[in-house]
Amino acid sequence: MKTSAFQKIYTKIEDITKATCSLYAEGIANEEMAYVDGRPAQVVKIMGNKVVLQVFPGTQGIATNAEVVFTGKPPTEKVGDELLGRFFNAYGQPIDDGPEIEGEEVETGGPSVNPVRRKQPSELIATGIAGIDLNNTLVTGQKIPFFADPDQPFNQVMADVALRAEADIIILGGMGMSNDDYLYYRTLFDNAGALDRIICFMNTTDDPPVERLLIPDMSLTAAEYFAVRKKMKVLVLLTDMTLYADALSIVSNRMDQIPSKDSMPGSLYSDLAKIYEKAAQFPEGGSITIIAVTTLSGGDITHAIPDNTGYITEGQLYLRRDTEIGKVIIDPFRSLSRLKQLVIGTSTRSDHPQVMNACIRLYADASGAMTKRENGFDLTEYDERTLDFARAYSRELLAIDININVDLMLDTAWKLLRQFFSREEVGIKQEYLDRYWKA
Repeated sequence: MKTSAFQKIYTKIEDITKATCSLYAEGIANEEMAYVDGRPAQVVKIMGNKVVLQVFPGTQGIATNAEVVFTGKPPTEKVGDELLGRFFNAYGQPIDDGPEIEGEEVETGGPSVNPVRRKQPSELIATGIAGIDLNNTLVTGQKIPFFADPDQPFNQVMADVALRAEADIIILGGMGMSNDDYLYYRTLFDNAGALDRIICFMNTTDDPPVERLLIPDMSLTAAEYFAVRKKMKVLVLLTDMTLYADALSIVSNRMDQIPSKDSMPGSLYSDLAKIYEKAAQFPEGGSITIIAVTTLSGGDITHAIPDNTGYITEGQLYLRRDTEIGKVIIDPFRSLSRLKQLVIGTSTRSDHPQVMNACIRLYADASGAMTKRENGFDLTEYDERTLDFARAYSRELLAIDININVDLMLDTAWKLLRQFFSREEVGIKQEYLDRYWKA
């Protein structure tokens, strides 16, 4: 740490907790950055002249006469085209042995765009994953989470989206990642030759948990640079937002704040909304789309983290292991993209809504047939066909390892419908049957 002229320096700390320290100081702003005994910290509370600092690496070993240096500015990040292809830590410092960024320094964590200054999302953002693009089509400017159990391969799904999504820039914000997952992403992106459009901000399990709180702001500040200034289509991938919320809880508890539901801070909703509301389609061009992973504890969707997330976002994507085919699929019943109606049938082929609805209806019939079978009832010939269809549909379209374009997804769905059902059973408009029901 280097000090410069006019920085405020103090050497008397009043109180020290596991995550914070307090002192009396004048002219300090909320969210201002500081260094406590050389450790990065941030102002989280001001009561008159008493200032509370959150020390990111923790306060262990800090003495009451340690030097506290206020920087006079909030968290900042250097932005520019040099960010592309690089890996950074929570402070925006390179962790890929590359040079420091020499771009423009901008403040992170600013306000989201006023809704009246946004354009209604209207552009398809294809992910290449059939379970998403066919049934839960995403739109630029959308915010949507993956709800998944911790043992599900959500990192694989996010990596596939990063490599195949039809976006100009992909920004990955990793929070609480294992070193294996970090190296997985880094090696995969490098081998795929995709680093020229990918930027990564990483907090691993070796880093202090509280530093996770900086990752979303760093990721979204870089996204705003490319979306607003460069008019690019930016996709931000954030994983894992549950570990982000856990870091919020750590800080809240160590500041002796009264916890809310599930030991989360009372500010959880606004803390999450501040991140997700950065998603926007800008009238002048450019967009920020957010896909985030929220891991579930024992599949509990009522936990405060997924519960609050559901109120903020525009749908959700569920990962589920299909025991019938032995693969992880995008669950068609629990997943929902609330904005898909803005693009399906217009940005995609006109038969898309009809095919999507027919497949889901027949898949639901298969679910009913499975319940009958499990309860010992006899199955009809139609029941047997729906079960065969469901297995094929899961294997060829819902499985997360199916990466094809939307037209091929629709063609595959038509093939499965023809294979297991008659024209009358699929319930699709005659004009589309005439065009696509080919022997």
